[in-house]
Amino acid sequence: MAKMTKSQFMLTLSELMGVSKKDATTFWDKFIDLAYGEVRNTGEFNIPGLGKLIKKQRAARSGRNPATGETIQIPAKTVVKFRVAKATKDAIL
Repeated sequence: MAKMTKSQFMLTLSELMGVSKKDATTFWDKFIDLAYGEVRNTGEFNIPGLGKLIKKQRAARSGRNPATGETIQIPAKTVVKFRVAKATKDAIL
């Protein structure tokens, strides 16, 4: 089975909502902008029934260059993770 493309997703969303594809695309773009803004400002964004986007600080650590085997220092950085909700796990698994 092939993965759903963004165009197919927007068409399906518009049919489910009973709106035009343009309106569904506008809704989705605004939803994504809201999620990005909330994670940027508060550190997390909860999507009830699906999961949560979380901004975390990853500490500096030692690593190894796979080509040379040399030990390198990996700097600290901020990452975004997605934590799946229990309801999602129960519905899928």
